[in-house]
Amino acid sequence: MKRWHLLIPLIIFCFLVAKPLWGQEDDEYPQEPIIFTKPVKAVIFDHKFHVEEAGLSCDDCHDDLFEMATGTAEENKDFNMKALYDGKYCGACHDGESAFASDKKCTTCHIGVLGWQRLKRQERRSSH
Repeated sequence: MKRWHLLIPLIIFCFLVAKPLWGQEDDEYPQEPIIFTKPVKAVIFDHKFHVEEAGLSCDDCHDDLFEMATGTAEENKDFNMKALYDGKYCGACHDGESAFASDKKCTTCHIGVLGWQRLKRQERRSSH
């Protein structure tokens, strides 16, 4: 006699208990910070912080605020601080309520030319 009835509890377990545990793996998002170099050098964005610390998922930002492909936001003419202040891009959350406002704590994101050069040197050292 076949024991198909034993599979039913396993299937139910997989969908009710295990499926929520199949969430996003640590390596499903870029592990290295993204450095925006336009419109100014350099603004840093860390997926790891936003996913693990802030609890955001990919769908929270992609594809409404940002395209999935790196660099596409920088190609937009309105990718600037005014757009952020108006609630676009990072400003959708960095509005002073959900997260610190775009016009506060500037050095949290803006690492400047010297910070960018320092990161580039570190990347070169670690790739050797």
